Amino acid sequence: MKKIIFFLAFTFISTSLFAQSTWKVDPMHSKLTFSVTHLGISNIDGLFNSFDVSITTNKEDFSDAVFELSTKVASINTQVEMRDDHLRSPDFFEVEKYPTMTYKSTSITKVGKDRYKLTGKLSLHGVTKPVSMDLWYRGTIENPQSKALTAGFQLTGTISRSDFNIGPKFPAPMIGDEVQIKADGEFIKQ
Repeated sequence: MKKIIFFLAFTFISTSLFAQSTWKVDPMHSKLTFSVTHLGISNIDGLFNSFDVSITTNKEDFSDAVFELSTKVASINTQVEMRDDHLRSPDFFEVEKYPTMTYKSTSITKVGKDRYKLTGKLSLHGVTKPVSMDLWYRGTIENPQSKALTAGFQLTGTISRSDFNIGPKFPAPMIGDEVQIKADGEFIKQ
């Protein structure tokens, strides 16, 4: 009888310690930004105002994490309304036809202390392609105000707009093909 009780207690503790956890983005402390070269002489920066990200993981160091992102493309903001309207048009993102951009990671590989290579499928403008990004896990703390367990991440990488058929009428000398992506986020354990 003691063996059965010990086994059940051990199983319960093991399951509790290694149970899958879900983390949701804290939009008040997160940002999804991009930068692209204009005329080869300057960078235009922007962000998406509306996005949702979740993480599921079984490990405390997030080394098995799966990241899922969904972004409303119409929420693009470069701080110039005329440019934003043009970016929403059929010349670029065609937000009426393709309102959402999504990314779901398919693998995560540790490349250093708290550093990972995150690979997944990016769906944008009706095209889905594999994309790898650099991920920095910045740590987990208990937020002193909310008492919520909060994890921080920074994601950086580059995509080619031509891979997603965005702005094909605008050649690379006018608008760079490479788009730098940077996302900083705080995630709250659910």
